[in-house]
Amino acid sequence: MSDRLGVRKTYKLYLGGTFPRSESGRSYSVSGASGEFLANAALGSRKDVRDAVVAARAAFGGWSGATAYNRGQVLYRVAELLEGRRDQFAAEVATSEGLSAAEALRVVDAAVDRWVWYAGWTDKIAQVHGGANPVAGPYLNISTPEPTGVVGVVAPRESSLLGLVSVVAPAVATGNTTVVLASETRPLPAVTLAEVLATSDVPGGVINLITGRVAETAPRLASHRDVNAIDLTGAPADLATALEVAAADNLKRVLRRPPSEPDWTADPGLGRLTAYLETKTVWHPIGV
Repeated sequence: MSDRLGVRKTYKLYLGGTFPRSESGRSYSVSGASGEFLANAALGSRKDVRDAVVAARAAFGGWSGATAYNRGQVLYRVAELLEGRRDQFAAEVATSEGLSAAEALRVVDAAVDRWVWYAGWTDKIAQVHGGANPVAGPYLNISTPEPTGVVGVVAPRESSLLGLVSVVAPAVATGNTTVVLASETRPLPAVTLAEVLATSDVPGGVINLITGRVAETAPRLASHRDVNAIDLTGAPADLATALEVAAADNLKRVLRRPPSEPDWTADPGLGRLTAYLETKTVWHPIGV
């Protein structure tokens, strides 16, 4: 029998394409579905949220300015890497969500397929959500969708991977950058996803992941004046209304918390793709 000790993993945040510890130096204990100790994850702070927003804003110009086709290629690369770490994700999902090995593999496969699905929409959503408008006059009127900006995301609490992918991928597919608060109780698949992002072609700052207490970090994210929209899908019920009020202070787009955990295996539709798009309409005279 070998007496070798395994190399313990240090779980960190993912901000601006790097892996810092929380500026507070704190961590918290993460347990599996059956109560067993899994890891100590970084306990993000309000300062970490501010740093993440700065990174997301800095990355927005380059990411939104990239061609839609290029964004699709970049996101497809993420799916390739997700597929390559299928077994690792399945093990983490199984322990986090209390699933069997076969069930966890199905969840991971669904997450990979969901990422590919959104990657395929990057250069198609403008054709569906925009177009030429009928005008009574000698004008050409064209509406085109543009990304909203920096999107804050409170990730689902229960679905640690499929739910996470289902809320993050559509926001970045349309050219937004994100600050994501991972599931408080099931953060480990999110940290592993961050490692995938860091080794992919996604520019640093496009997706920033923070682990920790949502009650501490979400109010700062919702009230931050350089955040343009926020998804409250994973917000605790007793905190959701206060977060909406905080977001309203600077007229953020708000995707409200659903009354119950969504069925993440269902057809996602286009709702999350269009939730963070602004429509710009251009008028041009064409003569008489």
